[in-house]
Amino acid sequence: MKRQEYISWDDYFMGIALLAAKRSKDPNTQVGACIVSGANPNGFNHNTILSVGYNGLPIGCNDDEFPWGRDGDFLDTKYPFVVHAELNAILNARGKSLVGAKIYVALFPCNECCKAIIQSGIREVIYLSNKYADSDAVKASVQMFEAAGVKLTQLKTDTKKIELSFDAE
Repeated sequence: MKRQEYISWDDYFMGIALLAAKRSKDPNTQVGACIVSGANPNGFNHNTILSVGYNGLPIGCNDDEFPWGRDGDFLDTKYPFVVHAELNAILNARGKSLVGAKIYVALFPCNECCKAIIQSGIREVIYLSNKYADSDAVKASVQMFEAAGVKLTQLKTDTKKIELSFDAE
């Protein structure tokens, strides 16, 4: 008899996104993203991870030499320098086709990431939280996602915690 207490695909991929977020050096907001293959023309879903990303500085930019603050003059904050998790995941795909894919992300995408998601051909966004729903950036995202026909799914799960152990025994 097979084991019964295994996690769903959605919990697995969101878990990968949350684990990727642990790589972020941002002291305030850690976000990860996981891009997964969509169904093929026959309707079969391979559930293959195509790419992963987290919010951080571009390659080659030393994260000890750039600001991480949220307040002050624009160039003294993280905002002009940090690449969001969604865009990082798209760029990390290194030209691999993302057409028809799904992206799992803990935080609903901003308008800039929304544009990249739409342009890359991703067809579904699965997110945990939309805590900035009242912001203009998220309102713009929703408007663009709806216009482009990108499906938006808030993940509802009974899984509260997934525990990992590096103890091989």
